[in-house]
Amino acid sequence: MSLIFKRRSVRKFTDEEVSDDLIESLLKAGMQAPSSCNSQPWEFVVVSKSEDKQAISEMHRFAKPAAEASKLIVTLGNLNEAKVIGMIEQDLGACNENILLQATHEGLGSVWLGFHPIEDRTLRLKEYLDIPDYCIPFSVICVGYPAHDGEVKLRYDESKVHFDKY
Repeated sequence: MSLIFKRRSVRKFTDEEVSDDLIESLLKAGMQAPSSCNSQPWEFVVVSKSEDKQAISEMHRFAKPAAEASKLIVTLGNLNEAKVIGMIEQDLGACNENILLQATHEGLGSVWLGFHPIEDRTLRLKEYLDIPDYCIPFSVICVGYPAHDGEVKLRYDESKVHFDKY
């Protein structure tokens, strides 16, 4: 559980490159996530070219960290693989969280940039990366070495916990 309490969103990265082996480790963790009917409806685009990271960073106002990251992992929901279409967001959410936790385990920083379900964001990303129509661009995960250590604040709030009934 200590890994969960160490994870934080990192938006500033050093220039140090993240190796392909580390990216593979993150992707393996993502693919280990639970999914509806074990459909595993995920696919990924790993982005490493500076000009592509810059273009993605300009796709919406909260995507700026993409330009500085060593690599981007674009998570996609494959509609042809999903056994329950309405659950694809949950499937990809679990996948994303596994990637973020593995990044923390590997000493990397990461931040999840939401694209789905905002149509103009997903359409721009889909067009730019030539993503097929049967795949939904879900998110962009920025990965790199953190530029500075940040404080992790515990978020437990007893007032949000209810037992048996609200």
